[in-house]
Amino acid sequence: MTTTALKHPAPARRLWVYLPMTILAGFFLFPIVFMVAASLKTDHQIFADMDSLRAFLPVGDVSFANYAAVFDRVPFWRFLGNTLFVTFMVTALGLVVNSMCGYALARMKWKGRGLVFGFIIATLILPFDTTIVPMVYLVANLPWIGFDGFRPVLEIGWLNSYHVQIVPFIVNAFTIFLFAQYFKSLPKGLEEAAAMDGAGWLRTYWRIIVPLSKPVFATVTILMVVTSPATWNAYLWPLMTVQSEELRPVMVGVQYFFQLDTSWGEVMAYISMITIPMVAVFIAFQRSFIQSIAGAGMKD
Repeated sequence: MTTTALKHPAPARRLWVYLPMTILAGFFLFPIVFMVAASLKTDHQIFADMDSLRAFLPVGDVSFANYAAVFDRVPFWRFLGNTLFVTFMVTALGLVVNSMCGYALARMKWKGRGLVFGFIIATLILPFDTTIVPMVYLVANLPWIGFDGFRPVLEIGWLNSYHVQIVPFIVNAFTIFLFAQYFKSLPKGLEEAAAMDGAGWLRTYWRIIVPLSKPVFATVTILMVVTSPATWNAYLWPLMTVQSEELRPVMVGVQYFFQLDTSWGEVMAYISMITIPMVAVFIAFQRSFIQSIAGAGMKD
């Protein structure tokens, strides 16, 4: 009887753990479910279903007409291509630059390292909104080498270009912090063994540290894609610095749906098209994301 009593509490405990988690997950999924369901309905159907659970179900007058209308309202593929290009460049360059900065701060000994690291952390208290105006003024007066045919030409001002959306956001203080904290958790004997084999700092970083740091690279990739002011969710910065429709990213396209007549079904369809890929990316990398965040708290 004692054995039987010991077998039953375990499933009961699991139920009390997973049931609240499931309810909480469903609560956070409600906006996404509503968005996708509304994207298949007419505006009249959306507002008619708002007072019932039908708002979260693809029932009633449903079709893919809103998705087709998106392509008539905005140059979606152009916006998407711009976003993918800027996101790829910022993320790829950011992974290299920020990881090398984190490696230098975590594994190399040099004078003033603590002061530099403290200064980098201190910049995290400054919201992006407080620095955006001076940044716009700065990039509007910076030089850049353009080309007239094959002849290089010195130009003043970065506005209305791809590089104004990429260069200012390659370096990120929080991702440097994540890399540094993760690198600190790796065994110190790695550099010693590499040095005995004649490897320098750069070779040690590339051949030993990077292969052992896949979780933090996956985490930083997600963070840079989702949270950077210039990547997938970029809105305010490109709105202020890019006037050409040929260069604008996908988020700026949202404002096109609020000009003249607003169709909420089309708005939901457009947002669904740019949200679901990010959800898929997070699900694909969630295990590495959790591992890296847990490892970021480790220190020597």
